[in-house]
Parts: sequence; structure tokens; C-alpha cells
Amino acid sequence: MLHPLVVDLDGSIISTDMLHESALRAFRHHPLDIFRIPLWLFKGKAVLKQILASRATFDPTSLPYNQELLTWLRQQKADGRKLVLCTASDRSIADAVAAHLGIFDEVIASDGFTNLAGKSKAALLEQRFGHSGFDYVGNSSADLVVWECANRAVVVNASADLAKKVETVCKVHQVFSRELFGLMSFFSVLRVHQWLKNLLLFVPVVAAHQLIVTDNLATLVLAFFSFSICASSVYILNDLLDLESDRLHLHKRTRPFASGQVPVWMGVVLAPLLLAASLILAIYVGSNFIGWLLFYFLVTCAYSWGIKRLILLDCLALAMLYTLRIIAGAAAAGLSMSFWLLAFSVFLFLSLAFVKRYAELGLQRLSGKENTYGRGYLTSDAPLVQTLGIASGYAAVLVLALYINSDAVVKIYRAPEYLWGAVPIMLFWVSWMWMQAHRGNMHDDPLVFAVKDKTSLLCGLAFSTVILIGTVGWAW
Repeated sequence: MLHPLVVDLDGSIISTDMLHESALRAFRHHPLDIFRIPLWLFKGKAVLKQILASRATFDPTSLPYNQELLTWLRQQKADGRKLVLCTASDRSIADAVAAHLGIFDEVIASDGFTNLAGKSKAALLEQRFGHSGFDYVGNSSADLVVWECANRAVVVNASADLAKKVETVCKVHQVFSRELFGLMSFFSVLRVHQWLKNLLLFVPVVAAHQLIVTDNLATLVLAFFSFSICASSVYILNDLLDLESDRLHLHKRTRPFASGQVPVWMGVVLAPLLLAASLILAIYVGSNFIGWLLFYFLVTCAYSWGIKRLILLDCLALAMLYTLRIIAGAAAAGLSMSFWLLAFSVFLFLSLAFVKRYAELGLQRLSGKENTYGRGYLTSDAPLVQTLGIASGYAAVLVLALYINSDAVVKIYRAPEYLWGAVPIMLFWVSWMWMQAHRGNMHDDPLVFAVKDKTSLLCGLAFSTVILIGTVGWAW
């Protein structure tokens, strides 16, 4: 007769911890809960889990399941084994997961009185099935006491050291190895590829022809890393608060936190450390820069918490966040912000923000969904978003044309008449970006896409050449 197979939830069936996720969901919907958590914890961990689980609902279909383990469990079920879900997570969470999977004959979980972990779990299972009367699927060192009274062990997502310890207390039946957290995963957590956006800090000195000033360049390099590290802390915060919507997204579901490749507690620890490191670097840049850096952080937090769910305001906020990089660069270099550069930036980045949203709506439409999860748009809004975005992009080109015809150009360009070549280049590039979004090719952030796109790079080269000729002149 086959022994009942008792299966753990957190870190085993799912590649995450529901206590951590419950705390994050409660924090997102009720930020003041962060001050109540110590009080709830004082009443007991089981009480804390029950309260946090009740503070915000979750979608069991979106969790990052261990598909290899689930396939094996379904085969065990088909072979006639009794499957028992036994978890330290709250009963409401366990029941929802079990109902979704549909393979468990029984559910045992924390109930607001008993925290079913470690010795408590071992004692209950031994009482329920007898010593060595069950096989156990687990993943952590807290499960060692459970394996001691089990018949056989199935080890999931455990380190090599833990796997060896399990062998000393129980016969190991099977091991499901885990994917190691490597350097590329760390870069993905920080979203290092998004640091390319922060090259916008150099735009003011380039526009003012001050790039060759050594002090400005050194200061801006320091500002670049300060801004980039701050942006990474915000990206982590955004990923933690947006886990469910990312998991329902065709591409974002592979992000480290959404996929469960990196535990969410690591993000909670890493985000404030990165912010602190960013501020330390900012001190050496200057007080004006620190002010804009903090303002960027606050606006981004506001965007992550709620603005991104508000139609139109989300795109305006994104355009502001792009433009803030340019303003911060001017502050770091001690330059005054040009009206023309500010106006051009606002319209151009508003267009790119609409590109980003339009591309997301296209993906939602392909998946057959009318409502976008975590956003205020309907997929039927896509044509209007496209119209607004194209109009904003062409408005940016109009600002560029007016700038070229202004008195300000004559002061810093030797041959300003050549600058008119920049206008058709910008018209083409804005149109090209929208054409790619319309065809469904815009899978990345628009600026990141532009850096990878050969046509966009050629446009950038042509634009830079025209500006260079206008600056130094052209000898016929």
C-alpha cells in the first residue's frame, strides 16, 4: 500500500512564500499596515498570517508553480496515491491553491491559532499518519524535523548542503533541483539594461556644448550611477508591488520576482540598501541634484502605488520621469534648464509613454482580454492612445523646428541652417517608432527598443551628424 504523500506549499509547489506576498499585498492596499504588523506578530505568527491573508485577495492561478513537481504529483495521483497539502500558510490561502490545482484529497494548514511549521507540523502529521506513515515533500531546513518522522523524503529547491542533511534523517526518494541565483539574475533584478535611460542626464551638457568640461563630465558620471542605483531600487519596489499583474503579462511573467526565481524578501532588503547607496553618491554630486533625485524617487513611488492605474495620468507621469532625468543632469552640471529642451522633452517622452502603453494594449488584445490588469485602459482604447501619441511626437518635432528658427540657435551654432536636417530625421524616427508599435514589434521600453533597433541607431547617427555639422560648420 502506498503511503500518503504530504506536500508543502511555500517554496515547494510554488516558488515563493505566501506570508511575504500577503504582507506585500497588504502593504500595497493598506500602507499603514506596516506599523500594525509588529502588533499582529506579538499575538502569534498564525494570527499574523490570518490577518494578512484577509487584508487582500490573491489570484491562485497567477502564482509561480513548480511545473516539474506538479507533473510528478499528478502522476502520483494517477497511480492512486493520496495527496495531502500541508502548509504553514493560512488556511484560506491553502484552500484556494488546492481548489485551483484539484489534485489534493486533504488540506492541512495554519488556522489562526496554530502556526503549522517545523515541530508543530511534524507532531500533527505523526499523530495523523503515524511515525514513518507518510512521505513528505519539502524544501527548507525547517522541514528537517518533519522528514525525521516521515517514511521517505522528496526534496525540492533545496541547497546541496540541505539535501545532504536530509539524507542523514530520512531516505531520499527524489530530488527536484533549483535554478541557482547567478550574476545575470542579479542584473535582471536591478534591470541594468534600463540604466541606458539615465544617459539622458548628459543631454543638457551636450545641448549646451559643455561636454568637454572635465568637471562636468566627472560629476555627471557620478550622477549617472547615483540615478541608476536609485532607479534600480524603485524598479524592485515596483516589481514587488506589481507581482500579480506581472504574472499575467506575456513577457513580464519571467521577471525574477514574478517568476519566483528570486525570493521577494531579498527585494524588500535590497531596495532600501540601494536607495541609501544612491543618496551617498548624490552627496558628492551636489545639493541641487539630491533634490531632483528625491523628487524622482517620490514621483516614481507615487506612480507605482497608484498613478499607473489612472488613464492618461500614467503617461503624463512617465513623460515627467523621463524629463526629470534631463533636469537632474542640468542640476548636476550647474546649468540652467533651456525652455526649448524642456518643451521638446515633454512632448517627445509623452509620445514614447503612449507608445509603451499602446504596445501593452496590443498584447492584451492578442490574449483576448478587454480589460488590462493593473491598468485603467481598455484594449478598445488603443486607437485613441495611438492618436494621442503620434500627435505628441509631432508636437515635439514642431518644437524642434521652432527652436532652430530662434535666436538662441545663432549664439551656439556656427552653421544653424544645417540643423534643419534634424527635422525630417525626427519626423521619420517618431513615425518609425509608431509603425513598429502598430506592427506589434515594441516588446521593450521604447528607449531600450531604440538602442537595439538598427533603424533607430541610424537615425541617431544621422541626427548627431547634422548637429555636429551645424556646430562646427561645413567647408565647401
